[in-house]
Amino acid sequence: MTERAQSASDGPEPGGGGAAAAGTAIDAGAELDPVHPVRPPAPRFKPAGLTTAEVAERVARGAVNDVPVRSSRSTADIVRANVFTRFNAIIGVLWVVMFFVAPIQDSLFGFVIIANTGIGIIQEMRAKKTLDSLAVIGEAKPSVRRDGRTAEISTSEIVLDDVIELGPGDKVVVDGLVGEADGLEIDESLLTGEADPVLKKPGDPVMSGSFVVAGGGAFTATKVGREAYAAQLAEEASRFTLVHSELRSGISTILKYVTWMMVPTSIGLIISQLIVKDNNLKDAIARTVGGIVPMIPEGLVLLTSVAFAIGVIRLGRKQCLVQELPAIEGLARVDVVCLDKTGTLTEGGMDVTECRPLGGADAAYVKKVLGALGESDPRPNASLQAIIDAYPDSAEWRCTESLPFSSARKYSGASFSEGDGENNTWLLGAPDVLLPAGDPALEEINDLNEQGLRVLLLGRATRELDDPAVATGVRPTALVVLEQRLRPDAADTLRYFEDQDVKAKVISGDNAVSVGAVAGKLGLPGAENTVDARTLPTDQEEMAGVLDENAVFGRVTPQQKRDMVAALQSRGHTVAMTGDGVNDVLALKDADIGVSMGSGSEATRAVAQIVLLNNSFSTLPSVVAEGRRVIGNITRVATLFLTKTVYSVLLAVLVVCSQVEYPFLPRHLTLLSTLTIGVPAFFLALAPNKERAKPHFVKRVMRYAIPGGVIAAVACFVTYVLARHYYSGPDALKAETSAATLALFLTSMWVLAIIARPYTWWRVGLVGAMGGAFLIVLVTPWLQEFFQLKLEGAVMPWAAVGIAAAAAALIEFTFRWVDRRFPA
Repeated sequence: MTERAQSASDGPEPGGGGAAAAGTAIDAGAELDPVHPVRPPAPRFKPAGLTTAEVAERVARGAVNDVPVRSSRSTADIVRANVFTRFNAIIGVLWVVMFFVAPIQDSLFGFVIIANTGIGIIQEMRAKKTLDSLAVIGEAKPSVRRDGRTAEISTSEIVLDDVIELGPGDKVVVDGLVGEADGLEIDESLLTGEADPVLKKPGDPVMSGSFVVAGGGAFTATKVGREAYAAQLAEEASRFTLVHSELRSGISTILKYVTWMMVPTSIGLIISQLIVKDNNLKDAIARTVGGIVPMIPEGLVLLTSVAFAIGVIRLGRKQCLVQELPAIEGLARVDVVCLDKTGTLTEGGMDVTECRPLGGADAAYVKKVLGALGESDPRPNASLQAIIDAYPDSAEWRCTESLPFSSARKYSGASFSEGDGENNTWLLGAPDVLLPAGDPALEEINDLNEQGLRVLLLGRATRELDDPAVATGVRPTALVVLEQRLRPDAADTLRYFEDQDVKAKVISGDNAVSVGAVAGKLGLPGAENTVDARTLPTDQEEMAGVLDENAVFGRVTPQQKRDMVAALQSRGHTVAMTGDGVNDVLALKDADIGVSMGSGSEATRAVAQIVLLNNSFSTLPSVVAEGRRVIGNITRVATLFLTKTVYSVLLAVLVVCSQVEYPFLPRHLTLLSTLTIGVPAFFLALAPNKERAKPHFVKRVMRYAIPGGVIAAVACFVTYVLARHYYSGPDALKAETSAATLALFLTSMWVLAIIARPYTWWRVGLVGAMGGAFLIVLVTPWLQEFFQLKLEGAVMPWAAVGIAAAAAALIEFTFRWVDRRFPA
């Protein structure tokens, strides 16, 4: 077995002078890093970790990593958000008033609000339960040393002075000081903006929120919980949020304008009704409330929350963790998805298919070298693990120095004392990086890459391993050919994106020819024109042009992945990025939507908004479809709610200007709202919808709601005025209200019929059922009495039907004209 040499970089010996040296380094670090002060005195690194008693003592005094859960809100927050809203307050006051001035049927709107609020709370609680259970599955479990043993524990169980191990892809979960370092390179760009990884040595500070890109080591936790650097920065930003989305901000904007319209209109309505009904105060109040309540689009906010919550539950059943709810909406807008090849299009594991010695090298000796290289890396990546499985270490060689693999370098290496006095330094990595252009071996490699195989070069270095130019002058010794296992569902998933007009871009750090061959096997359009990212322009606009024209890119560095995402966004694209490796973290963070595999690195899962816990690429179409369903359907039903708001406000204005009685009691508009908006909106909001979401939510909704609401209000008011001239006697107002209700119902039904398109059997059935329910109310005596709806005679009811038919035809024409004149 290969023996690893103890070096200064491995950390101080327990109880030796290394501890004092580390202390000096720590003190220096404290002076140089004012943003991140270290508490004096510096803790002594304990390689065995804390004892059980020491852990218990720290737990007792509260020195535990009690960071807030990112995935969801508390139960109290959910109840508060659903109950204590501006519109619930308005409706609640009106409801209390109605209890004192009118029969119970005029207070039905209050019970509807209670039901709505209850549904909202229940659905969000279900979503919370789903999120919390999935978050436990997907949670990062750091390796912590205690009592001389290493175990994976929950992040929230870490205590002050715990010794935490680090390896490639691991996220630094608390602040600390490095105690052991073996080529430990940490990326702090998410915290500091510094693009280059930082080489850490014993005594150097590490900040929570950074992540390991190469090497390994261990550190002592010096700050935990809310004291940690990243926790201070991210506590608010990381909490469950429902508002940072165009949909939510658009609805908020609409509600703000609705409130402004409601206040003066309501005041005018109150005054006019008190004047008109000077001898009947209770009836005046009832009709005033009847005019105010329908102005409030109370169900819109509820349905948005419910649609999001049900989206989370549906995705949760597919083992998909949504870490930020607006990600569901973002997915609906995605028009470019960037895919990392390894772990996304291919499965994580690989198999060595061939070891091909070069230049007459001895095959047995080559296998010994490969086995020793595998043994030298305590945390091998997938390629090296395949080599370890194929060539177990059998040489009694001593590893004197090692260089872990890095996505930026594209190679790893180690120096060995081979036991016979021979000392050699070996590199293993990308042939086109280690060999100069035009090397004869590259032609042979190209043939293998064209078959979709991954090829690594084993080469003997002529320089020391710590020389920055160690890759220069490498003597090729052997080619290691690896076969990557394609995901069986990858081809179908790529086909889905093509059908849905979502452009797929494969962005990989592997050889460009090999990446192109894999993409070609999966049937990706444009796979034959693979681009080597080393030839990409650095100018963002020029890079965006190349990205738009091509689909497959190889030899992409982590920084280039980030630049490519920014370039696509600069062209107005909404970009989703999938990945599982530490080299994907920066691009995932910058993409509009980051999607990580559950088996991906801790750092990748931490920055992604969506985590596919079952590691199934085929889940992605379900995620996109869910996003489209939510955003598309909310846009649909928002038109219904806001049409009602527009016609209610305009009707109130017409009543105030005409100084007539308001035609409706609250019971009439509760009935209309339920049949033309509430019930159908609930079904339409949860229906399948594959249309890609478009921007400008407010504009798209209002361009239909304003003309639809205006036409409905005018049709209703004209019918009411005609009825006032036609009917007379003590029951005239009841007959006038019935005629106006019929006209408004039929006009609103036509808006519903337009919104329900394209028709399916259940949509036609839904519209028909709502019409049938209204008909039952009109012909059933006790319901006529309950809702005070009875059509008198034949002339006025048919006149109402005729006016509604004319209004419906005008709405149909107007909506089509709007589509052509103001396309969204």
